[in-house]
Amino acid sequence: MSLRLYLPQDTTASAMGADDAAASVIREATAKGLTIDLVRNGSRGLFWLEPLLEMETAEGRIGFGPVKSADIPGLLDALKAKPSQHPLYLGLIEEIPYFSKQQRLTFARAGIGDPLCLDNYRTLGGFKGLERALPLSPQAIVDEVKASGLRGRGGAAFPTGIKWQTVLDTPAGQKYIVCNADEGDSGTFADRLLMESDPYQLIEGMIIAGLGVGADRGYIYLRSEYPKARAILNNAIARAEEAGYLGESILGSGRTFTLAVRMGAEAYICGEETSLLDSLEGKRGMVRVKPPLPAIEGLFGKPTVVNNVLSFAAVSTVLAEGAQHYQEYGMCRSRGTLTVQLAGNIRRGGLVELAFGMTLREAVEEFGGGSFSGRPIKAIQVGGPLGAYLPASQWDTPLDYESFAAIGAMLGHGGVVVFDDSVDMAEQARFAMAFCAHESCGKCTPCRIGAVRGVEVIDKVLVNDHREENLILLRELCDTMEYGSLCAMGGMTPFPVRSALDYYPEDFKR
Repeated sequence: MSLRLYLPQDTTASAMGADDAAASVIREATAKGLTIDLVRNGSRGLFWLEPLLEMETAEGRIGFGPVKSADIPGLLDALKAKPSQHPLYLGLIEEIPYFSKQQRLTFARAGIGDPLCLDNYRTLGGFKGLERALPLSPQAIVDEVKASGLRGRGGAAFPTGIKWQTVLDTPAGQKYIVCNADEGDSGTFADRLLMESDPYQLIEGMIIAGLGVGADRGYIYLRSEYPKARAILNNAIARAEEAGYLGESILGSGRTFTLAVRMGAEAYICGEETSLLDSLEGKRGMVRVKPPLPAIEGLFGKPTVVNNVLSFAAVSTVLAEGAQHYQEYGMCRSRGTLTVQLAGNIRRGGLVELAFGMTLREAVEEFGGGSFSGRPIKAIQVGGPLGAYLPASQWDTPLDYESFAAIGAMLGHGGVVVFDDSVDMAEQARFAMAFCAHESCGKCTPCRIGAVRGVEVIDKVLVNDHREENLILLRELCDTMEYGSLCAMGGMTPFPVRSALDYYPEDFKR
């Protein structure tokens, strides 16, 4: 009997025991005389079910999870007889509600097969966008991206096509494409998942960007804490070069694009695009004064496109399916899909890709299943460590850029961190200031000094040292940091602090 099984090899699945389970599958199959074709795929993002073992059947792939090494002997016996009788049986993967209710564009291929197999990528529609882009003029490519309404998925949500147009219009003998893969926000993992599950999509998007703005060289600035992603990306780049998708004369077109991975500096501030560029140049990561914008004077002083992983990945979809297809998802000025990453005190943590417009409450309750502890949820932080803490009264806000901006919050990279009612929001406000003090590049005074003073002021509030006066001082300090800081590091640290003060004032009274 021959079985084709799938078991993820990405960072999260491995951390949950997938490698041990894979070794157990091989060992037990040999002992039982079974012929097993074990494919180490990427995760589908259902992290609450990892390690997720899948088996190919005539009806589709069925799943079992979360599996442990000790489950494998009995599981293999069940696979030969009645798979549905096994207690870890999940049914058809495509019919699991958490998965089936999503609208996957960027992550449509994630978890389908071996992430490094070029044939698998092409079979699933990969490089269709690149093939369509090659005969187009640079302006036509940029126009397609502008027409799609795609906005940067890294946090600022700046229109991608407008940024590309600026680079295209700036004359220079050398231009660059830089991918910000320094994914440092709390509760985020979408970039890592895509790089480990579908690396060719990122590569394809960056090649298209190079064709669109006239750049022949690209760099992926990768978070140093992602060693598995580094190995996969380097392997994928080598295979793409060998197959003619990178290097001289891409697919015989006469167009050139080279790509390399560079490791990050283990600093949160290097997620800010100008600090990233300094780091990429071999300097200490320090925020640059703007203007000039990186699109005009970026890497080594040359016009540079800086987008994050999900932005470049979305470009491949836009060129493959057309701008109008992408426009059909989302609402108002938030077009396409948002990748929500559910983390923190959540029952069903993982990745959810949806068209913009679902409410935060629906994402956390319908997909996340509420808190992991079973206690009532008290606060939800969206958008990383600089995002506001949102109370229950704001959970019905639609997940789109304008709706969140209207309540003084941000979507950022799509990270959603849940806290139950045991959390102390005064301590969370203190953490925001302490985080800024630790991660600040130190270039501007409001951020460098303000965050340190912020921690001191909150500490005084918590021991009832002139509480009311210090609360006033804390708000004034937040105003100074927001309007005086050089970048979002200091400028947005007040968001979580103010939200904690506004919505959870009782936690500041001890």
